Amino acid sequence: MELAKINDENTFDPTPKLKSSPIPIKFISFNMNDSKCIFCGEVYSEVLFNNWQKYCEKCLSCYLTNITHINMYFDVYYTTNLECNYGHGITVTEPQIIQECYRNLKILIFRQLFTEHSYNVISFNFEQADLYYKIIESERYCKLCKKSLYEETNTCEAWQIKLCSECYLISPEYMESDLTKKPIPIIYLPWWYYTFFCAACLLILTFTSDCQKFCDKCLIFYIGCRYCLTTNIIFGLTTQSQCKKCKRVSSITSILSGNSELDEFILNLKPDVYSNLRIDEFSEKIKNNDKYFTPSGVILTIYSMCQSYKNTQPKILMEKSEKLIEWIPYSQFTNVVEIAKQEHCIIYHATWYQQSVIYKKFKNFQDNNKYFLNELKSNSYEIINHKIRIHGITKDLKLSDYMLVTQYASGGILHKWFESEFSNYLQYNEMNPKFIIFGPTPLLRSSPIPIKFISFNKDDIKCIYCEEEYAKAVFSIGQRYCKNVYQVT
Repeated sequence: MELAKINDENTFDPTPKLKSSPIPIKFISFNMNDSKCIFCGEVYSEVLFNNWQKYCEKCLSCYLTNITHINMYFDVYYTTNLECNYGHGITVTEPQIIQECYRNLKILIFRQLFTEHSYNVISFNFEQADLYYKIIESERYCKLCKKSLYEETNTCEAWQIKLCSECYLISPEYMESDLTKKPIPIIYLPWWYYTFFCAACLLILTFTSDCQKFCDKCLIFYIGCRYCLTTNIIFGLTTQSQCKKCKRVSSITSILSGNSELDEFILNLKPDVYSNLRIDEFSEKIKNNDKYFTPSGVILTIYSMCQSYKNTQPKILMEKSEKLIEWIPYSQFTNVVEIAKQEHCIIYHATWYQQSVIYKKFKNFQDNNKYFLNELKSNSYEIINHKIRIHGITKDLKLSDYMLVTQYASGGILHKWFESEFSNYLQYNEMNPKFIIFGPTPLLRSSPIPIKFISFNKDDIKCIYCEEEYAKAVFSIGQRYCKNVYQVT
């Protein structure tokens, strides 16, 4: 199989035998794990010959009233009840007739939906054995151009969905990110990336809309077009994605804050994991034969290519990619409980993706941005090297308050943690155990969190984090510390 030549973007069409739908295709989810339609709430129906493909019958019914023929826009196997009184399938435009025929319509399998490596096959159905063998026989030929694809008798190969290399075109290219101003690779897939895992690392994707998802480890974005059922895989940060078939431009749901100072800081922390990925070698790697390819084989090739690339990169870059700080939508937090207050912030415990987190809300960012940015920058070393994970930044849109989201540690507020662990990090004054003498010792362990109550400048009078006036150490001239130690771990 050859990759499409995309020197002239206006002529490239990933599915030249199909037309772009005149209306959005809403009866298919972008997440194969969804059980209910994200548009109408109806329970999805399963296709007859695949264990994972689903569709919404109600939304399909609405869709069919607005098109002339399903075969113009989809590569799909379907059947209608032979007892249908109209005998014309779904080729007419009259809504009442379409609805009558729809009651007899059954989707057998979508050929444009990639589910998962081991499930992207035509599954046997005992109740519809005759139909099953008809589909298997039909798969020897391209459903769109009728070209012969497969003549062998390999049973495993016969079960797999095969796409004609002339009717389904894959293309890679580089584009300049409007955020980082650096080139980032893109692979244009001629099918709907229906699954929930990242093609590069196999981790679970984060869904940001009904046709967008991304891997927060790899910073790879998957942007689907609901008019063409195609998918763009973008290996880096950018704000827009264009469908190669219908040329529609989609705004990518941002994982950044929209605040220039914060976004610049976040972008400087994020490594360009795949900026130098050689997608120009993709053509040679995905060749199967001159007639067809399997979507599962292409995705496995992407995975293999990304893993090989990562193995050639410095270890420190890969470690950084696993500890990225990110912009987190505030709506993703549940079970929010206030646990402490400070002059410039409030501390909350919350649940985020089934894990306990702490977030510190900074009041009125415009007046207190130096406190928030100081807090964020002071944690930048911790993001990469410390045990306490800094997940990211969020914002309460109603109150316009910015927040720093961190890993939850069961010790709670720092001064409580000190009560049980203090002797391992600082020294008590034996003459008066109420006071502290700061001093180095080889017996102490590294703190799991930054020690912020001590300045790096002996002339500072106020704390650089909370602006509380420093207290003087009792038995050391010139040593000061901030008593306001409500830094949450």
